[in-house]
Amino acid sequence: MRMESVAIVVEDYDPAIEFFVKALGFELVEDSPALTNDGRPKRWVVVRPPGAETGILLARADGDHQSAVVGNQVAGRVGFFLRVDDFDAAYARMTAAGVEFIGPPRSEPYGRVAVFLDVAGNRWDLLGADR
Repeated sequence: MRMESVAIVVEDYDPAIEFFVKALGFELVEDSPALTNDGRPKRWVVVRPPGAETGILLARADGDHQSAVVGNQVAGRVGFFLRVDDFDAAYARMTAAGVEFIGPPRSEPYGRVAVFLDVAGNRWDLLGADR
């Protein structure tokens, strides 16, 4: 058993792909045309960190109910965790790419951490080993 993917509701596909691929360094695994349950066109878009098995399905909000959760899928908490081998390099690359960090890096018992916002406004932890 394994986790295949998780979904993040976004406003639109292309800006989300741009953020995850260019700013975070994820791979675009799939971008295929698809249909909603009632036959309207959509896309099946999956990104994932290099070497990871679990992907993120970038799901475009469909209707007011889904649009209301964009950026608040975990009620304002950090809900996504990205662990990197070289924290300083990842932090510098992401900052240069325009990723918004909501505070400076700090040390915790589990390593270094800095909270950032994704393209939709969801909070993520960038995690790495302590120096």
